[in-house]
Amino acid sequence: MTQNLSLWELAKLDASAYARLLEREESDLAEYIAKVQPIIDAVRERGDAAIAEFTERFDGAKIAPGALRVSQEEFDAAEKLISPKVRNAIHFAAGNILKYHQMQMPKPMAMMEVNPGVLAGERWNAISSVACYVPRGKGSFPSMCLMSLLPAVVAGVPHVVLITPPGPDGTIDAATLIVAQLAGVSEVYNCGGAQAVAAVAYGTETIRKCDKIVGPGSPWVGAAVHSLSRQIAPGPPAGPTESIVLADASANPWKVALDVANESEHGPDSSVFLVTDDAALAGEVDRLMPAVWDKLSQTRAEYSRAVLGGKRGGVVLAKSMDQALTFCNDYAPEHLQVHSTRPFDYLDRITHAAEILLGEHAALCLGNFVLGPNAILPTGGAARTASPLSVYDYLKRTSVTHVTEAAFTPHAEAAHALAEYEGFEAHALSVSPLRNEKP
Repeated sequence: MTQNLSLWELAKLDASAYARLLEREESDLAEYIAKVQPIIDAVRERGDAAIAEFTERFDGAKIAPGALRVSQEEFDAAEKLISPKVRNAIHFAAGNILKYHQMQMPKPMAMMEVNPGVLAGERWNAISSVACYVPRGKGSFPSMCLMSLLPAVVAGVPHVVLITPPGPDGTIDAATLIVAQLAGVSEVYNCGGAQAVAAVAYGTETIRKCDKIVGPGSPWVGAAVHSLSRQIAPGPPAGPTESIVLADASANPWKVALDVANESEHGPDSSVFLVTDDAALAGEVDRLMPAVWDKLSQTRAEYSRAVLGGKRGGVVLAKSMDQALTFCNDYAPEHLQVHSTRPFDYLDRITHAAEILLGEHAALCLGNFVLGPNAILPTGGAARTASPLSVYDYLKRTSVTHVTEAAFTPHAEAAHALAEYEGFEAHALSVSPLRNEKP
């Protein structure tokens, strides 16, 4: 039925084949973990000098150890390199992203009387310092800079650091610097990869030690974050991109084809499926895909063809929309777009997806850049338990309680009974009548 896209008919898959279809083209971090350890050790021991060496070796850029922090002159130069069109787009996206994340902010403190005389609640505080990682291996990503920096600013993080790899000429992407300046983040460091993660985990002569690191990166970055997770807290897991376009018979095939191509152009490690119960729709989308590829550059078209015609992409044909929805929930995708004239009919039945875009006008691309919700999303099935990057990733909660004298006795009696049962003698003693006696 399909000539350009791989076809997976759910009715014909046994349990093992179905399980394989749920697998991602995730890089095995085991081999990278061994490789990043010498880099981590070198940065810990030699600081900026080691970072400069690795930057030249891996990025082909010569940067003096004392020049890792971006200067004001570099910020000024970036201003002249960005077109008004791109600048306006950055400001447009920033407005929506700020509004969305401001909506997420909890009250600084909330308390309730859980029992007469006992107040209990929680207080929110920003994490003291956070490093935001913005990758550059397959291009420049000022959108990822917006998504990581702006929630940090909204959350009130006192010290926000941006780390991002340089290009071969030793400079940072101009649009990324524009975003940093817009966010009020001046502490930007010209380094990437495992060496950058080690730098913010331990601190160097130039680079600030941070409490947490967020943002997507290469397997080298992922391995370094994993290895250093006891030194610096990691953010949501963000690996190779993946998407599902869920479509019923009412969908527009051309618009479906465009949205199916969206995430598939990232690279051959992406995973992208059209999931539908309508064979005619699937066939029409298959017929239209070459027209989409013809409009892409050779590299992006090759990426898309490889993904959609490979073992981690194409058409998943279900017997019914119920079966299609079951597959979507089992897959727990990073991105899920619903192509239907009645997309809200499916919303309550979608339980596992990091992002849900409803309707043919909620294009995946809009979600990637400008709608407001964060586009740094959990991948690899982590959407079953993890959430998109948000202000909560930059905040921490502290529980707060107060007990009046009148409330102490009844609560102490219950606590005393539990402490004795668990064998904690000092615990029990501290809430016994002895508390009101003088030795």
